[in-house]
Amino acid sequence: MGLCNGKHIQNQIPNPQYPKKQVENPVVPNTIEPSSNSETSNPSNFPFYSPSPLPSAFKNSPANSRNSTPLRIFKRPFPPPSPAKHIKALIARRHGSVKPNGATIPEGSETELRLDKNFGFSKQFFVKYELGEEIGRGHFGYTSSAKPKKGELKGQEVAVKVIPKSKMTTAIAIEDVRREVKILSALTGHKNLVQFYDAHEDEDNVYIVMELCKGGELLDRILSRGGKYSEEDAKVVMVQILNVVAFCHLQGVVHRDLKPENFLFTSKDEKSPLKAIDFGLSDFVKPDERLNDIVGSAYYVAPEVLHRSYCTEADMWSIGVIAYILLCGSRPFWARTESGIFRAVLKSDPIFEEAPWPSLSDDARDFVKRLLNKDYRKRLTASQALSHPWLHDCQDIKIPLDIIVYRQVKAYICSSSLRKAALGALAKTLTVPQLSYMREQFTLLGPNKSGCISMQNFKTALMKHSTDAMKDSRVLDYVNTVSSLQYQKLDFEEFCSAAISVHQLEGLDTWEQHARRGYELFEKDGNRPIMIEELASELGLSPSVPVHVVLQDWIRQSDGKLSFLGFARVLHGLSSRSIPKA
Repeated sequence: MGLCNGKHIQNQIPNPQYPKKQVENPVVPNTIEPSSNSETSNPSNFPFYSPSPLPSAFKNSPANSRNSTPLRIFKRPFPPPSPAKHIKALIARRHGSVKPNGATIPEGSETELRLDKNFGFSKQFFVKYELGEEIGRGHFGYTSSAKPKKGELKGQEVAVKVIPKSKMTTAIAIEDVRREVKILSALTGHKNLVQFYDAHEDEDNVYIVMELCKGGELLDRILSRGGKYSEEDAKVVMVQILNVVAFCHLQGVVHRDLKPENFLFTSKDEKSPLKAIDFGLSDFVKPDERLNDIVGSAYYVAPEVLHRSYCTEADMWSIGVIAYILLCGSRPFWARTESGIFRAVLKSDPIFEEAPWPSLSDDARDFVKRLLNKDYRKRLTASQALSHPWLHDCQDIKIPLDIIVYRQVKAYICSSSLRKAALGALAKTLTVPQLSYMREQFTLLGPNKSGCISMQNFKTALMKHSTDAMKDSRVLDYVNTVSSLQYQKLDFEEFCSAAISVHQLEGLDTWEQHARRGYELFEKDGNRPIMIEELASELGLSPSVPVHVVLQDWIRQSDGKLSFLGFARVLHGLSSRSIPKA
C-alpha cells in the first residue's frame, strides 16, 4: 500500500538510448512562484478574463481569483513552508505513527488496546491454507504464496496478503483494512482485476486470499524493456488499465494508489493479461461527492489530492503519469525530496519538447496531456480515454458506460432554457471522435425504436453493470435521483447537448474554434434580445448592482443580445432551479 512517501531514487528509469540529462526534471527552487501552467502561459485574445458573478468549486478558477500584489515584491526572511510538512503529519495521524503532539505511539499503548480489531472474518486460515514464501512487502504488511489444503482451490497456488494487527494503531487504519476486503469482494468479474477468494484473521494478522499473479509488476516489465515501451505496446497496457479503472469508477470506487507497482502480469508471457491489485487505500465515492484525505504515492498523486478535494479524476491523473513513464521512460514530476515532488506536481508542467516526445505521434502526446491537466474538470474520464484517437486502432476495445454522462445530463435538465440553447449550439461543433464517444454512450443507455431515451433508461442501463460495490458507494442512490427527474425523452441530438462537458472542451487546443463556431450557430438559432434582469434570473442570481455591472459585458449594446463573452459564460451558468441532491 502506498503513501505519499517518495523513495529517494533517480528520476530516469534506465534507458541507454536517452541519457539522463535529456529527460531529468530540474529540482524545483525553494521559492515558490505563481505557476505558469500551459493554460496561462500562452497569451490569447479569448475573452475569458472578465470577472464572473458565478461561484466556482475549483480553487484556481477565475471566478474565485482575487487581485493581489505578486509575492516576489516582498523579501522573505526565510524559505516558504514545505508543502510536504502538513501532508506527512496527516498521513502519520491517519496510520498512527505519531500522536497529534508528535510523540510516537508505543506498541501496546492504552490507545491501541481500546481499538476493536475483530473483523468478523473466519479464524480457520491455517486449517485451509499452508503459507509459503514471501513474494512481496509493503508498508503495512507482506504478501506470500500459499497452497489451499481443501476446498475448490485445492491444488491451485494463491497469494495471501498478510496484514499484522500490530500495525493497525488507529481506527482509520482498521477501517482501511475492512474497506479493502469489502471492495475486493464487491468488485467481481472483471478480467483486469485481481480475483479475491477469501478473508481470514487470527489474534495477530488479517489474511486476504487472492489470485496469484506470477508475471511480476508492470514496473519490472518497463525496466526489462530498457525503461520504456513502444507506442503500440504502451497502447496494449493502457487499454487494460483504463478498462479496469472505468469499471471501478462506474461502481463508485476510486483506487487512489495507481502506479506501475500495483499492476501485475498473470504470467511471464509477453501477452499476459494485466491485473490491478492493492485496494488498501481505495474508497467508495458518490459521483457528486469529494474526498479530502491525502493518500497515494508521491510521484503519482494528483494536484487536487494535495488540495484535499478530489474524486475519481485523481485516478486519471495517476494513469497519465503511468502513460508518460511508459512512453518516455522518465517521470513527469520529479525532485530529490518529497517537498520538491509535491511542489512539482502543484506548480510544474510535464516536458514534451525533449526526446523521445518529438518522435512520438501527436495523438500520443495529446492523450497524455489531456490526462495530466491540473484542472481535474478538464481531464479525460477512463471511458473517454478509451475513445481517444490514439487508441482507436486497438483490438477488443469496448467503451464502457461513463458516470460523467449522468452528472452532465442531471445538470442539463436543471439548467435554464438559455443555457440549453447555448449547449445545443456548442454540441453541433463536436468532432467525429467526440461524436463517436457520444454515440457509444447513447447506445449503452438503450434507446427505443424511435431513437430516444427516457430518464428511466439511465437506471436500467446502470443496473446491467451493477455490483455490490454500488450499494456501498451509493451510486444507485444518485442514479435514482437522475432517473426520477421529470423530463421529456432525449433524442441523440439533445443527448449530445446534455452530455457535453464544457470544461473538457476548454482543455483542448481547439476550444476557441469550438466556442466561436458554437456562437455563430447560436446567433442564427438561439440568440435573442434579453434584459439584464432576465439574464440574472436565468442564471439564478439576485438583482444586485455589482451583478448588473458585470452582466453588462455579457449583452451587446447594439441589439440587446448575448455577446460572445455572454455566450461563453452562460455555457457555465447556474440554473435558476436548484439541482436536487440524492
